[in-house]
Amino acid sequence: MPKQDVKRNLLEHSAVKVRLLGIYLKRYLNIISNDGYTEKIWIHDLFCGEGIYENGGEGSPLVILREVKDLHFTGVARDKKGPLIDCHFNDLEGEKVKKVEASIKVKSLYYPRFGGLRFTTNDYKQEVKELIDTLPKLKKQKAFIFIDPYDYKSIKANDIKDLLASGKAEVLLFLPTQFMYRFHANGTPEALKDFIEELTEYKNWRENDSPWSFIDQLKEAFRAFLGSRFFVDTFTIQKDSNTVFCLFFFSSHIKGFEKMLEAKWEIDTEQGKGWHFSGNNPTLFFDQKTNGFQDMLKAFLTTKARTNGEVYEFTLRSGFLPKHANEILHNWQQTGLLKVNGRNSEKVRKRSFYLGYQYYKDDNDKQKVSFKLN
Repeated sequence: MPKQDVKRNLLEHSAVKVRLLGIYLKRYLNIISNDGYTEKIWIHDLFCGEGIYENGGEGSPLVILREVKDLHFTGVARDKKGPLIDCHFNDLEGEKVKKVEASIKVKSLYYPRFGGLRFTTNDYKQEVKELIDTLPKLKKQKAFIFIDPYDYKSIKANDIKDLLASGKAEVLLFLPTQFMYRFHANGTPEALKDFIEELTEYKNWRENDSPWSFIDQLKEAFRAFLGSRFFVDTFTIQKDSNTVFCLFFFSSHIKGFEKMLEAKWEIDTEQGKGWHFSGNNPTLFFDQKTNGFQDMLKAFLTTKARTNGEVYEFTLRSGFLPKHANEILHNWQQTGLLKVNGRNSEKVRKRSFYLGYQYYKDDNDKQKVSFKLN
């Protein structure tokens, strides 16, 4: 591939990362700003970079502040005051942080009435330690943490777990899985071995025949390591069949998890899995990304009757949205394959499946109906 095309692809790959970040933040900030509880939101970008790509595209700090600015002025237009939003941008390289500051000023992306704005040039480990110490002390406050490292050597699974432990933070982590897979396939270096061993016993780690299987195994390892209290999902960025990078999303709250899934499906409307350079139309590698949700849901309902709350959570943990489950359940109901009962076995109107957070958050509404395959 010509050098210019490689450069263009890498710029596209970076743009997709921040596009997902922006789409999710728009949803996240709207939810938190309207929850009637939160008084302040903290946004931390721990490897903020320069803020501007070589082609003039906006990096994560500018995307973050643009979403904050949009939210603020939308609230002003509606005469509605939201929580303060403090943004913290960090990078070990001081020159990059100076460029971020300059770009923010030139583009008029920050006003003090939004909240605080802080720039630091600290080591990542120091920043994480301070966050782990601070998060449990937050009162009526939430945090979103974006981690886009230059390599994976400093990333520790235990740090992610500790950031999530308070239930007050969500984390979006970019990992250079392409390089990790390549190193793994060509003889695992100590840094990667240490990374994997923290998640799972290395002797139990399977050999992978593709970057896709490497990512899937890494995702399952994170899920096992963090436990059922937390939600984990991925968004892949594919340049070609053997070049795949990945964003990992972590949350302790199912609503935030659903909003990330919505962001993924907005970018990849066909599969909700990721992005590749030629677009999101099926390719020769389509089967590697396809997930047979209908078969998964059928297996889930075959073992025993399930409540609407159980199906809602299963759907999200499978990487799909309630609308996908609703479509499948309606089809099964129409063909007589599915029986839906209300509490005490009373009859339920057709298409009344109650899959949504508004039902899940209430213990009684979690069990409004049950599903059983005939």
